[in-house]
Amino acid sequence: MKIEVISNISEINEKQWNNINADDYPFTSHEFLYSLEESKSVSIETGWQPKHIIVKNCKENIIGALPNYLKNHSYGEYVFDHSWADAYERSGGTYYPKLISAIPFTPVNGPRFLYELDKKKQVVNSICEVIENLVKKNNLSTSHINFLSDDCNKILKERGWLERKGIQFHWENKNYKDFNNFLDELKSQKRKMIKKERRSFKESNISIIRLVGDEINSSIWDSFYTFYLNTVNKKWGGVYLNRTFFDLISKKISSKILLILAKKDDKVIAAALNFISKDRLFGRNWGSIVNVPFLHFELCYYQAIEFAIENKIKLVEAGAQGPHKIKRGYLAKPTLSYHFIPNLSFKIAVEKFVNYETSEISKQIDYINIEQNPFNNKY
Repeated sequence: MKIEVISNISEINEKQWNNINADDYPFTSHEFLYSLEESKSVSIETGWQPKHIIVKNCKENIIGALPNYLKNHSYGEYVFDHSWADAYERSGGTYYPKLISAIPFTPVNGPRFLYELDKKKQVVNSICEVIENLVKKNNLSTSHINFLSDDCNKILKERGWLERKGIQFHWENKNYKDFNNFLDELKSQKRKMIKKERRSFKESNISIIRLVGDEINSSIWDSFYTFYLNTVNKKWGGVYLNRTFFDLISKKISSKILLILAKKDDKVIAAALNFISKDRLFGRNWGSIVNVPFLHFELCYYQAIEFAIENKIKLVEAGAQGPHKIKRGYLAKPTLSYHFIPNLSFKIAVEKFVNYETSEISKQIDYINIEQNPFNNKY
């Protein structure tokens, strides 16, 4: 095998990369990662320096890969290690730069290691060895793999990587016939609440339009980007994605995009962006220019559920945060990330914290799914 570290995804053969992209997952597709880099949303200037790792066979064909970055901050990751950085630097170390395998600005579960199925163990171990050596030789503090949801977890734990648990809220399709069939499974109080919210929304004379792929034109993307900026400004966050990024994904992976619009008096007033894989719908960004009660719930949750039911999609992942999703049929699910820390004393300290955090999150998940479960028959 031959292993290379590549600083620009455009230098990697698109077809060979996508041939090992599991389950047609949109966020590790060559096109999505290319759009981030080509738009300069991801760059040295924004603190995300690409260091993708590829594994080739003797015929120079790619048999394994890992999207990977050298970072000089911890923003846009959604697995928070700011306290780790603070502790490391207070003890005299330099935490940044660090290595991280993640989908920039995208807290979604999925594969990070890409590989030919019969080469899995060999590829994953080889990539991990490269990462560990890069960290040690360059005196880096850490390496991280965020929101990993494939079966490489055992290999990482055997190599001494720390496992960290997080929490998200996902909706699962139990082969519902329609939205009302889903509502019938909810407890009476939750069912009445959702019906009231949707009824109130309809009385506002707002129409809903779902657009997929080539139905989304540049003018609509202009409106969506205005909504996106408005949401970012309200939350006092940084603008991670620029306008060019949305043009690029629209051209590159249009069939994977669902944009849900709200219109009033023939004017688009809000929108929610989703990505589609073989069996999952991923809610990503949303925004509006008006304040309408329950508009966020309708666009981001109820419309996503309806689309999933109609298209027999098994799971809706609505992004990070949001205990308010529980009342609307979303249940707590664990997320996992993995961390390589070469400094033994720092690793021991972090491990103590992670073990305590994991215990508390496990209790929280159990409490939500048992005590706060919104369904008649608990799933």
